[in-house]
Amino acid sequence: MDPKSPNYDAIIAGKSGFLNQPFYLIRMVLYVAIWWFFSERLRKLSLEEDLNGGTAYFHKSINVAAVFLVLFAVSSSMSAWDWVMSIDTHWFSTMFGWYVFASWWVSGIAATTLIVIFLKQAGYMRFVNASHLHDLGKFMFGFSIFWTYVWFAQFMLIWYANLPEEAVYYNQRLGGFNDRYTWIFFFNLIINFAFPFLVLMTRDAKRQMIMLKIVSIAILIGHWFDFYLMIMPATLKGDNGFVIEIGVAMVFLGSFLLLVTKRLSQASLVPVHHPFLDESVHHTT
Repeated sequence: MDPKSPNYDAIIAGKSGFLNQPFYLIRMVLYVAIWWFFSERLRKLSLEEDLNGGTAYFHKSINVAAVFLVLFAVSSSMSAWDWVMSIDTHWFSTMFGWYVFASWWVSGIAATTLIVIFLKQAGYMRFVNASHLHDLGKFMFGFSIFWTYVWFAQFMLIWYANLPEEAVYYNQRLGGFNDRYTWIFFFNLIINFAFPFLVLMTRDAKRQMIMLKIVSIAILIGHWFDFYLMIMPATLKGDNGFVIEIGVAMVFLGSFLLLVTKRLSQASLVPVHHPFLDESVHHTT
């Protein structure tokens, strides 16, 4: 862009080496390709283990997962920069990749917990007991706190430094646009931290399916609001709406459930030759 143009923005121009369309599209394809390849590879190893037995596939899975762990750590953070943080072009945060990862992680645990509970209630996965549910509840409890820790670390550092190029992000969401987003800002803390923390604080609550279902659904809704708050103030400003966003969320939810239920029906729900299967079936806490 011509520096003399009235639309010229020095900050955006300085990021053009990274945020240009060809490189952006290449990165997006690369992220999806990495995630798809490793998910397919791990699933294939699991199915081959079911078919052939032995521990070789188990050790291969560990090696593949170790490589994927490193690649996912990098690609998940970079995808958060590309897909979310780049919307607020003038804003940046060194905590943002961790923040989005924490949101993804606890949402994934909540979705896993819901699927396990629904399968058990439908007569599948009968070996799942209160101890398994307890562990899932502990994961949700712990990573809800982790999300809050990252949320606070990002907010506190920006608030303390009080730099305009950083504080603009929170100015828009906390009091900006005639307080349109303020209630969502505080609602996020309540539904994503206070509610899971208080409900799952006791041991008994973590072992009850009804409590885990309520908290799991609340976490998924809460982190939908979390991403809503990340995106809407920078895109639609004060003209945000809910109806169309709920419709889009239902489309993605339906697609997710269709894929998951189809994949679950194509193989055994129990990894029959996994070396730690016996320990898992008899797991107690």
